[in-house]
Amino acid sequence: MGMRKVYIAYTGGTVGMQPTERGSAPAPGQLGALLASLPQFQAAEMPEITLKEYDPLLDSANMTPADWVTIGEDLKARQEDHDGFMVLHGTDTMAYTASALSFLMEGLEKPVILTGSQIPLCETRSDALENLTTGLLLIERYAHRMSEVSICFGGRLLRGNRASKTDSEGFDAFESPNHPLLGTIGIDFELNWRMLRQPKTSGLPLRVRKLGDASVGACRLYPGMPARTLGAFLDGVSGCVLECYGAGNAPNRDADFMKVLRDACDSGTVIVAVPQPLRGSAALSLYATGRTLLEAGVVSGFDMTAEAALTKLSYLFACTSDPAEVRHMMQQNLRGELTPLTTEND
Repeated sequence: MGMRKVYIAYTGGTVGMQPTERGSAPAPGQLGALLASLPQFQAAEMPEITLKEYDPLLDSANMTPADWVTIGEDLKARQEDHDGFMVLHGTDTMAYTASALSFLMEGLEKPVILTGSQIPLCETRSDALENLTTGLLLIERYAHRMSEVSICFGGRLLRGNRASKTDSEGFDAFESPNHPLLGTIGIDFELNWRMLRQPKTSGLPLRVRKLGDASVGACRLYPGMPARTLGAFLDGVSGCVLECYGAGNAPNRDADFMKVLRDACDSGTVIVAVPQPLRGSAALSLYATGRTLLEAGVVSGFDMTAEAALTKLSYLFACTSDPAEVRHMMQQNLRGELTPLTTEND
């Protein structure tokens, strides 16, 4: 066996499912048996594996913020005895969990790789074998040079808080629209060391931030959206990711709509604008329709994914209850999740 020790947190997802009359479903115990029997996982160049199967196994559609904390705490408890971590997860909300872990796990100095599959490992044409073996080999070879949360899927290594699921059928299910890939894996491992976050050996202990009771959500604008609909959504919400048109635009001719935004911001709700298009940034000063958002108190999320913006809001409200501080920190690059364009919101 290899020299590295890798802890695998098997949370659920397609990777360990088996076919049933009602469709694919979690099969407790099956994944462990497959890992123990398949020769690829016994090869000399592979790391030593410790597998923990969660109970119950979850389809990722059932993941909640509380589960993000549970996963983070689980990895923290194993950090002294392991060189790196793999989280096996369903693809539907994998980008949310990867983003959340990148923020919640403060002081992370070891690699955390999330992966899974589009087809269960037990099936003949499964993509799970490549995703799992590639992720494990990455940790075996480069654990000493990697210290961030990433997604390894379909021959790509992506920063976790820069990834979005863009394909529900293809094996290359994830993209990193506004950030270079951390690596591509073909015959050779081609890693982007200029972009990969490497250990800083700060000596500070790993901490997992607990999430508080603050309510955050995401709202996607659409043509003709009534002000009352937006108002109902914002009622009682501490933070909102507002998915805007283009480069961060909203209907500034609708006075009632803009008043709802202004009143919510004035009352302490943190509203963060991100673009609906996969690629690009929320440059609110570019157009009059975006500048009106700035004047209402909305802040730019720049080129963050909606997943990263939402999980970052949850994290920041767990750090502070001061809306002004949350607004400020939403525009700071904490874990490589954004590329600031200007200081338009300062």
